[in-house]
Parts: sequence; C-alpha cells; structure tokens
Amino acid sequence: MPSALVTPASDATVPAPAAPTLSWAGNRLLREGTRTRILAGSLHYFRVHPDQWRDRLQRLRDLGLNTVDTYVPWNFHQPSPDDAPDFTEWRDIVAFLRIAAEVGLDAIVRPGPYICAEWTNGGLPTWLTASGIPLRTADPRFLDAVDAWFAALLPRLTDLQANVGGPVIAVQVENEFGSYGDDPSYVAEVARLLRAHGVTEMLYTADGPTDLMLDAGMLPDTLAALTLGSQPGAARELIRRRRPDEPFFVAEFWNGWFDHWGTAHHVRGTASAAGTLAGIIEDGGSVSIYMAHGGTNFGLWSGANRVDGRLMATTTSYDSDAPIAEDGTLTPKFFAMREVLGATEPVRSAQPEFLAPQRIDVARGADLPAVLDAAATGPRRVAATSSFEELGTDDGFVRYTADTLLPDRELRLVFERIADRAFVFVDGEPVGEIEERGEIVVRGHGARARIVVLVENRGRVNYGSSIGERKGMLGPVLVDRRIVQHWEASAVDPTTFDLEALRAPAQPDTERPDTERPGLATASFDITSAVRDTHLALPGWGTGLVWVNGFLLGRYSEVGPQQTQYVPAPLLRAGTNEIVLLELRRRGGALELRATAELGPEEEYVEEF
Repeated sequence: MPSALVTPASDATVPAPAAPTLSWAGNRLLREGTRTRILAGSLHYFRVHPDQWRDRLQRLRDLGLNTVDTYVPWNFHQPSPDDAPDFTEWRDIVAFLRIAAEVGLDAIVRPGPYICAEWTNGGLPTWLTASGIPLRTADPRFLDAVDAWFAALLPRLTDLQANVGGPVIAVQVENEFGSYGDDPSYVAEVARLLRAHGVTEMLYTADGPTDLMLDAGMLPDTLAALTLGSQPGAARELIRRRRPDEPFFVAEFWNGWFDHWGTAHHVRGTASAAGTLAGIIEDGGSVSIYMAHGGTNFGLWSGANRVDGRLMATTTSYDSDAPIAEDGTLTPKFFAMREVLGATEPVRSAQPEFLAPQRIDVARGADLPAVLDAAATGPRRVAATSSFEELGTDDGFVRYTADTLLPDRELRLVFERIADRAFVFVDGEPVGEIEERGEIVVRGHGARARIVVLVENRGRVNYGSSIGERKGMLGPVLVDRRIVQHWEASAVDPTTFDLEALRAPAQPDTERPDTERPGLATASFDITSAVRDTHLALPGWGTGLVWVNGFLLGRYSEVGPQQTQYVPAPLLRAGTNEIVLLELRRRGGALELRATAELGPEEEYVEEF
C-alpha cells in the first residue's frame, strides 16, 4: 500500500504540510517554540469601506495590538446559489489581509460557516437556510454546502498562512457552537474540512465560559478559547480544569455591546473595560477585543435577535462602544487599553476631521404607493400566506395586494402573522403598521377596496434557534372574521432600485402637507473644501432607507437610539453630492450634516460572564 505522502498515479512525493506557527505547552502559547501571546482586535472588512481598511488597521496597531481578527460572512460573498462566490472589491478579503500584513499585524480568520456577528442570518445564505436542510449539523447535505463554500474561500487564504510567509496565524472552527447545539461530530467535521482545504495553522474553537457550552463546543487536540465580558479569573480556572495544558485565550472580550432599534445605546465604562482586559492578559493570557473597531452595518446587512419572543433589529451603527469609534475616533477607552496593553510605539493615527455642519433642504418625491408601483418586480398570484423565500426574494420588502369588499361600517383588518413589520394601505391611504401580529380598525364604504401590505425585512435573526426563520406574510389577513384569499405579491428590492427613474418630481398635493405622507425625498449639498467624513441627521423623519451618491447607506429610525448615520468620506466627492430617502412613515423637513456622532441615550452594559 502506498504511503499517504505518495500519489499513487505518479509515485511523486508530496511535501509534508508546513508545521503550525503556533503551538502550546505548560499553559503557554508558543510561536515557533518561543513564548508569545495574541493581542488581537476584531475588525470586519465587510463593515469598513475598503478605502479605509489601511487607516483602521493602523489604528489597531496604534492600540498596541499585534493581530487583527475577522469573520467571513458567507452570504456577503455568495447571496445567490447560482453565482460563484465573489471576492472582488469590498469582498476582497485577500487584499484586506495583505494590508494587515503591511501594517505589521498578524491575522486570525473566522470562516464559520456560521458567524453570528449581529450580521443578517448569522452569515448563512438565505438560499441555504430556506432549503429545509438541518442547519449546523453533520447532515451530509449541510456539510456538502459548507465544503463547496470552503473550496471557494480557503485556497485564497492558505497561501497567506504564516508558515508560508503570510499573516494568518490561526483559524477558528465554527463559532460558539456550544451555545447552539449538542452535535460535537459537526464541529469535528468542520475542522476536518478546514484541514482538507489546506489550513495548516492552529485551529481553535470559541465558546462561552460554562461547562454546558464547552461540552458541545470543544474538540480534542484543538485549542479551546473562550468568549466573555467579565470574570476572567473564573474563566481561567474553568479552562485550566478542563484543559490543564492549554493557554488562556479569550477569543472575544466584549468591551462594549451592540444596539437594537428602540433601546438605549449600550456602553461599557472605560475603567471596567480596561480592568477586565488587564485580568485577561495577566499571566500570559491572550485576547481578541470584540470589537476593537465595530464599523457600520451598511445596506441591509444588519441582523436581528429574538428577545423574550420579540424580534429586535440591530441598528445600522455597529460602533459597539469600541476603543476605535465607528468614525475612527480614538476614544478615552483606546488610550486606557493602550496603557494596559503596554504599547510603547507612538500613535501614528490622527484624530479624524469632519465636514463643517450644515442644514440641507429636501425636495419631496413620489408618494410611497407610486414608488412601489415603479420599483416592484415579478407580481404573481399567491395564496393567503406566502414567504419571501417562496417568492425567491431575500432582503428588502414584499408588497402584497388584494381587492376585497369592505362593508359600509367600521371594521377590523386582522393580521395573524407578519414577519416582521408591515405598512398597510387601503386605496392608497396609509392606515397603520403591524409588527408580527395585530389589527387595524378601518372604515369601509360598501365597495371593493385595494389593500396593500408592504412587509419589511429589517434583518434576519443571527443567533439562537430562530436562525433561518422565514420572512413575509405568514398568516392570513382577515376582514373581521373573513379571510382575504386572493393576493398578488411583488418583490421590492432596494439594492436594485433605479434611483434616477424613481426621482421624478412629485405631483402637487394640496390636501395635506408633505410630512403626513410616506414616500421618496431627495436632497443635495456641495463640498467645496477637502472631502471628509460626516454624520447625517434626519430630525423629524420616521423610518426608512437612505442612499448617498447612489450607495445604500442603511436604515434609519426615529425610535433610536441612533440619531446620526455615519457617512465615510470615500462615499462623498468634491462638488455636488446627492441624498435619496425612502420614508415609510412620514417625511420630515430638512436634513443636517453634523461633526459628531449621536448614538443616543447611553446605558451601561456588561455581559456577566
């Protein structure tokens, strides 16, 4: 029988894989046999404009870190199963990692396939989660899909491993699986696929610091890292008990927290964060600060969570009270952590500068029903219930329309299940909103009326057992007790809007002021000085989407906490800049550019483990 190092067809010797750069012994992490430790920070290339990658990576280096870690969201690279994964431009992870190396940083890559990250659907493509295949299991159908994804991704990364001269020193196996399921054979299969596709550097798992989570998440002969926000001493004792020889590595230290719409802006006090960091790195401990720089959930990529059964959507800002703020500002937490990390090199990065504040007048565009008529695609007859997935759409909106008799009296429109928010119109007039389920009282006129239900996907659940849940009108709509049975459904995808075609001037409406009707609005402003970052404020507006120079910046909402939208300078240009808003409730007055971020009323938050 031929050796495993010999190809039977040619008897040519295949070189043995390079040894991992990192190993461990006696509770110490070793780099090529010499004691070392990882001082990393999370920075996601998909949340930072590519023109700012180098700037933000340098700020990590200035913080005193030696490593950047990043997730890889599968759905960002392959939103459609019919297309090959895209690794160009904003999705060019190879370029990002090469810049990291040029700045002087090692890299940790976390390819999932599930990543959480407050990213829609936890990074899993909707076409996969809607397929009915059991998720995050050793089911061959799921593993085959992961295998194909890794086959496209990992060859781009293996030449960047540290043991062949690149920056990548470690790769994470799955992500916090111990808080999701109890199939350890699945985690082992993910590790096997990573090795099969050429990963030779150190593999590690990452789980919360409890026996329950570690039981399902750890693998033999694979470093068991922890994720936590506090109590590093108890976590160190736990891992020493479970893995006596392994070094202490906190793969996520939550030094801040993300925000949901309708809550406070979560912050973590500087002294608290710096003190916990000091407790982690003492006695040779390694760490990755989550987040070192949070960035922005541009477009429609922000995720959501189920909190006490209620869907809570994540804000566009992913500032996360990180030491390097969303707009690049070096915060007091940055300097306190830099001291804890023992940084001695000078800070090379300057504090960012911003455009001068200004007020911008707004022009009203078409009302929302007319916008939907122009933007909706693929109307088709559907049953009383149908999901986004059944209609072959993913993000954005689906417009459901029906004609039904409304008796000449006050009556109830009852919505038994909406996933996740609906804006309801009767004969073109807005009559109310529904989140998940509820009813709206309307007045009928004894004639047939056109009902329009615009269902919005505000982000797919990214954590827990609700990952992969469907969006759309999933339960019937009733007029009092009578089911409305005949519907047409049309996808409305904001990522493909023809903004020029939609910007036709509005028809004058003398019956009510502009602010009482949802719809399109446009504005422009000139930059006559240096092009810099800015923060866009929308006082008096309701909720909707905003584009800057044709780029879908993201969602905004009056419920807060986020009050301004970060606009990075690479999206702007000298001369005239265009803003388009799709307002779903009521159009406000003027817009404002502000020199500072306003992320809302603050609430101290520490995850207690």
